[in-house]
Amino acid sequence: MNVVTRFAPSPTGYIHIGNVRSAIYPYLLAKQNAGKMILRIEDTDRGRYVDGATELIEDTLKWLGLDWDEGPIVGGPNAPYFQSERMEIYHEWAKKLIKAGRAYADPTSPEKLNEYREECNIKKQPFLYRNYRPESSPEWSPGVPLRFKTIPKSYDWHDEVMGDMHSGPEVLDDIILIKKDGYPTYNFAHIVDDATMGVTHIMRGVEYLSSTPNYLALYEALGLKAPKLVSLPHILAPTGNKKLGKRDGAKSVTEYRDDGILPEAMLNYLACLGWNDGSEQEIYSKEELIKKFSLARIQTSGARYDETKLVWLNGQWIRKIVDEQGVAALAPRVQEFWPESAKEFNEDYRLQVLSIIYDRLKTLSDLRQMTGYFFTEPKIDVDMLINNKFIRKLSESEIEGILKTAVSELSQAPSWDAETLQQILNQLLDFTQKKPAELFSLIRLAVSFAPFSPALNLTLAVLGRDRTLARLNAVARAI
Repeated sequence: MNVVTRFAPSPTGYIHIGNVRSAIYPYLLAKQNAGKMILRIEDTDRGRYVDGATELIEDTLKWLGLDWDEGPIVGGPNAPYFQSERMEIYHEWAKKLIKAGRAYADPTSPEKLNEYREECNIKKQPFLYRNYRPESSPEWSPGVPLRFKTIPKSYDWHDEVMGDMHSGPEVLDDIILIKKDGYPTYNFAHIVDDATMGVTHIMRGVEYLSSTPNYLALYEALGLKAPKLVSLPHILAPTGNKKLGKRDGAKSVTEYRDDGILPEAMLNYLACLGWNDGSEQEIYSKEELIKKFSLARIQTSGARYDETKLVWLNGQWIRKIVDEQGVAALAPRVQEFWPESAKEFNEDYRLQVLSIIYDRLKTLSDLRQMTGYFFTEPKIDVDMLINNKFIRKLSESEIEGILKTAVSELSQAPSWDAETLQQILNQLLDFTQKKPAELFSLIRLAVSFAPFSPALNLTLAVLGRDRTLARLNAVARAI
């Protein structure tokens, strides 16, 4: 099969991570089968349209490396790719249904519709418009809603994730095809678009499963063969008892990017949120995902969102990039995440800092909190020093003496490199007769006053001789 998939978001605001997963799976399936993925913008709900949202969608997909084969910017044989520019196409297909006696103009007022609904509420019956279908309707023209004239029947179909499905006639209704404003509903537009664009697989949230019988009825009325249907399970809130939403702490993909999450980590995490290849593997490149992805391995139950796992994966990807490509490959990605004071230092120095700190990063934004003392003089905090769990057993005179001894020995270092510095630090253990935790914690805090830092010899090597000795002297005087 020549696989054609699509991602068809609505430009109504930021892209939620659930929306993005609905782009990842179609992309993987298309690339795996040497097919193509279409980007289509479903912008017919003009009341919810947000300026700039389309550009945000495009930017997010590009950031994740999900390049579309047809759609905005790149073009293609099925243009236009904005539904608002395809109005004539929808109206032509609507006229086919009218001619076949399967669609009719609906002159019913909103007030009358509310009366019908209230009547059903009183009778404790589900509201089905087909039970109130007018005996005669005016000729349809834009400005009047157009409804589908359904024929109640049962449907059986196969969902590539959920398996064999069945519905009875009670779920079918006369759904609206064209709204009063002339724009098509999702129920109608996506069927026309998928048919005219040759889409072979429709991937969307499982919430659309209940509407599938109405879609099948439309396919049948239009003489179309339904594409393969793939229902994706919900991404659940961390509690696991409901669909993930803003109130559950989920952020837009853009916010995660601004927080220092790598696109490789986001792609890896979302692809595996509801899918696995049956192994214990956790780190997947895009190429590996394309190779191993399969519809059969998408789980039928909801997948619980876990931001802690995403952050862990991000740390793994930071290390993977450096281990495989070198620290220089990470440098361009962290330019916006250095503390402001880092701008006064050259790129070579920042690269030295990055080379010793990268393996402690969970997100790129951690750089701001973890590297400040490399670029500005830390404020001396005697209380922090003497209350440290490894140092508090030492008297102030002992602390002062150790720091002066450290200055004396370090000032005689024949060269200021990590290996030489480690030898001197080891010698200091003999001179002071202190435990490594006591001695090294004292020196580390005296030069950084930071809760965490890389290996001490590496930290001193990057700080340099003059700054290291000056800081140790300053703290010795302050005790």
